[in-house]
Order: sequence, then C-alpha cells, then structure tokens
Amino acid sequence: MEDIQHVWPVTRVKRGLMEILKRMEEEQSTIALTRNGEAVGVLLTPRRYEALMETIEVLSDQEVLKALVKSAEDFSAGRVFSHEEVWSE
Repeated sequence: MEDIQHVWPVTRVKRGLMEILKRMEEEQSTIALTRNGEAVGVLLTPRRYEALMETIEVLSDQEVLKALVKSAEDFSAGRVFSHEEVWSE
C-alpha cells in the first residue's frame, strides 16, 4: 500500500466522514480503511480514481505499450526534437 497516505480504522471513518472527505479533497490523498488492523477498503478522490483507471487502460493496450517502449528507445538513442524544431514553420 505504497500510495496510501493515511490508514484509519473504520470506526474513526464512521465518526468523521465529512471531515475525512474534506481532507481527502484538499490533499488529494488516498486512505486505507482497517478493521481490527486488517485493510478492508480504500477511499480515493475521483481524480485519483480516474487516473488509476486511465493507467490501467493504457497498460492493457499492447499497441500503446509498444509505442511507449519505442519512444523510450528513441529518447535513449537521442532521436528527439526540440520544442522549437517541432513547432517551427
């Protein structure tokens, strides 16, 4: 659970849900919910959820992955263009 900023017991969440939601929104944080010390759920903001779904979509597309690998190879080999070269007339 590397990307989780807070771990809170369910009882605390039940008592302070509105405060927790406000804090999540302000910090764009992810919270793990625990019961008896065991993780039972995760709360994330819509922005983080959408980013996660987009990442999953990209990683599940083999053509996109191939293009990313080729792009990384081109970058490593110095086959790049400057901003000015790309946008000059």
